[in-house]
Amino acid sequence: MSDTTQLPGFIGVLDRASEWFGRTLAWLIIIMMLIQFAIVLLRYAFSVNSIFMQELVMYMHASVFMLAAAYTFRHDGHVRVDIFYRGMTPRRQAVVNILGILLLLIPVMVFVILSSKGYVYNAWRIKETSSDFGGIPAVYLLKTLIPAFAVLMIVQGLIEVVRNGYMFAGRITPPAADDNHLEERV
Repeated sequence: MSDTTQLPGFIGVLDRASEWFGRTLAWLIIIMMLIQFAIVLLRYAFSVNSIFMQELVMYMHASVFMLAAAYTFRHDGHVRVDIFYRGMTPRRQAVVNILGILLLLIPVMVFVILSSKGYVYNAWRIKETSSDFGGIPAVYLLKTLIPAFAVLMIVQGLIEVVRNGYMFAGRITPPAADDNHLEERV
């Protein structure tokens, strides 16, 4: 990924915030693993079951999956069918990226926000809780991850539009080509 300091002021700040947020979310994976280990230990060694802890793992998994998607996008870790893309010049890749973001990513994320609005609103209106006794009484927070995911993706998409616009204009040097495509060797 290119250097964030080459991006204009506010966009660079947003890009660094996205990087920090993604790295911070990664710690949830370790915490989630430790809680899952405790669940298994409690269940099989002491015959104790905790619905709260099970739901906590589910909430953390959903948080990592939904909120770290923008971080994955920032690091070009998303799925791409790059039969033609890999052979393109960096300028053409920048154009493909910009068009993909503006014509696909942003419209889909706006649809996600609009289609989840009522769903999330109703959950907040009734302060929806877990249907299981002893579960987490904040299902409405879990459902809020849906529009939060879409907003983060839109913000990161706009950052990438600026980054690719700068690459197209030659104001940012494109990242070095990575010819190590391990997925093709499997």
